[in-house]
Amino acid sequence: MPEPIRRFASNVLAAIAVVCAAAPATSAMAHGHRHAQPRIQGHWQGRSRVQVSNISYGEPKDTAIVMDAGTGEILYAARADSVRYPASVTKVMTMYLAFQALASGRLHLNDTVVVSPLAAAQPATKLGLRAGETITVENALHAMAVHSANDMAVAIAEKIGGTDSRFADMMTLKAQQLGMVNTRYVNPNGLPDNRQLTSAHDIAVLARAVLRDYPQYYYFFSQEEFTYRGHTMYNTNHLLGKMPGVDGLKTGFTNAAGFNLCASAMRNGHRLIAVVMGSSSGAVRNANVEGLLLTGFDIEDRRDRGERILATQTYFEKGPAAAHAIYRTQPQGDPIDVVLTRTTAQPGPLAVASAMPKPAPAREARNWWVQVGQFRSRQAARAQIETVSRKFANVFENAAGTVDGGRHAYRARFSGLTETAAREACSAVRPHGVPCVTGERA
Repeated sequence: MPEPIRRFASNVLAAIAVVCAAAPATSAMAHGHRHAQPRIQGHWQGRSRVQVSNISYGEPKDTAIVMDAGTGEILYAARADSVRYPASVTKVMTMYLAFQALASGRLHLNDTVVVSPLAAAQPATKLGLRAGETITVENALHAMAVHSANDMAVAIAEKIGGTDSRFADMMTLKAQQLGMVNTRYVNPNGLPDNRQLTSAHDIAVLARAVLRDYPQYYYFFSQEEFTYRGHTMYNTNHLLGKMPGVDGLKTGFTNAAGFNLCASAMRNGHRLIAVVMGSSSGAVRNANVEGLLLTGFDIEDRRDRGERILATQTYFEKGPAAAHAIYRTQPQGDPIDVVLTRTTAQPGPLAVASAMPKPAPAREARNWWVQVGQFRSRQAARAQIETVSRKFANVFENAAGTVDGGRHAYRARFSGLTETAAREACSAVRPHGVPCVTGERA
């Protein structure tokens, strides 16, 4: 292992606490390694409020996280909930919504995409097609994933959403559904805009969603090169083909964002996701991601050998103070349907206002539910209910755990809560990595 990476990995390993053999193996996620400050308030139907903070320039720019893709456990985190600019890592969400459209039959790989004047006018890096030219959806996705083509991101956004701004609304709505509590999108390619924010933790959540929901399309992120019209482009993720086990996802860079990378790797039956944001150079970024992945796999290997270890983060930083709240009308359902069927009579999706506390009513009906995950099997949903009930017994002691849905969409829910209790429950579990949305029973 190169010496810089060895030093980096050693620093991370210094944060690992070995738990005595008599203690039960414990998930790092269960010990509150995300700060306990509530980030989202609101409910799934009606008006909801998402708090997104401005970037704090008084703290170090770089942030990092390592997540077990199978369990969602956080193995390491440093400033992982601090808001940052995503740069071209934005395209992971653009492609996620494209995968969703492909899986639902709304879109097909051989469909034709017409390049609009707006798409053609995007600055480099881009594929360089002129306005009016066409390309298949498949080739546009290849160009986005491998070449980070800004023009193709806009072309795909317009194909699915009609306009790039409406597609950005879909992106933000999907981010909320996935539990990306610090994320807001205003464009599909990550070009500089100080309103477009995310966090390392949110990006890890998104990468895990790609792996979980659309594994059949993950290969787009795995290609080392792509040839179009005789021109060969090489993947900007230079860990592909260099570090054994790494098989995707995406890089990003702007002057304001620094060098970002979200990478996933598989070894010995374990898949990890590592995100580093704000590095000073591509080489530093790549070395840090490699060191984090090596350390994460070392943790997994030691656990496989029977060691009971608890991974802990080095720093317990306070979350940045909320600066604004983004109010939106958020009907339940698919984000594409939400945006495409919204009428002009409805209020716009994004109206920025100062965050104001919402007073609780004097008497509240116990007709609210809290959803803590959606799964492909009833057994997995039931297991989530049992796990959350055990870890947060004081939060859900007066609620009934139920599994709703079917056909590979089973929702783990707690019902019989008041509106205030439902909101407080989500505020309690989200900092521990548990996805949470609330709603009112009709």
